[in-house]
Amino acid sequence: MLTTRFVNGAPNWIDLGTPEIDGAVSFYNGLFGWQFRSAGPEAGEYGFFQLDGRTVAGGMQTGPEQGPPSWTVYFRSEDVQATAKAAEQAHGSVLAQPMDVLGQGHLAVLTDQAGVPFGIWQPALTKGVDVAGEPGSLCWVELYTPDIAAAAAYYHKVLGLETSGMPFPGGTYTCVNPAGGDDASMFGGMVPLAEDPAEAQAGAYWLPYFEVEDPDAVVEKAQQTGGRVRMPATTLEGVGRMAKLADPYGARFAVIRSEPQQT
Repeated sequence: MLTTRFVNGAPNWIDLGTPEIDGAVSFYNGLFGWQFRSAGPEAGEYGFFQLDGRTVAGGMQTGPEQGPPSWTVYFRSEDVQATAKAAEQAHGSVLAQPMDVLGQGHLAVLTDQAGVPFGIWQPALTKGVDVAGEPGSLCWVELYTPDIAAAAAYYHKVLGLETSGMPFPGGTYTCVNPAGGDDASMFGGMVPLAEDPAEAQAGAYWLPYFEVEDPDAVVEKAQQTGGRVRMPATTLEGVGRMAKLADPYGARFAVIRSEPQQT
């Protein structure tokens, strides 16, 4: 499960691009209790979703030219320039060239071999989100992709990520962890698009999961406030109770009440 003990290759930031930031702030406040703090005009009105004063995500208002409303997952790198170059060499692309962000760190936005956008964050003053793995914060990420083997090879070349198979009811789940990590360092998985018709129709992407105490209540609240249920609350033995949602503007995410890990 994701923590703030960030290592190279692991997610360390996430942000929302939305056509209506005020509406998004209201929606996520209702779901997770998040407050929004703007970073000011010098940051292009970028801001921070916070829970009890701790930053859980970033967000900003975006236009159609910046792509559809979505959550972007960022992965830690010690050298954003080298990572961007590795992405191109591995048949990905660079959507946003590496840049300094007000001394807080360097970022780039890349795509993988299937065209899925993701971010890179090279920390400086800001190491990453302040909280992860707790209720109301990012706890897991999942890549929906047309080709698991190709995706695994790409992310290994670019971020050093390693994959392993884990049996679960009905098949095998591909888990993802940083280079040299163990089961405790797993932070996500990869799922073939062909296994989920709804996801196949939506296309390949990274899906963020937020930990919650009551997924059913979150689903109900999302429906009441303009969100869409993409998968109703479902219990998966050994994993937890989860649901897939979209906010009122179409950004996709999931929530989960994780089962305690066996020790």
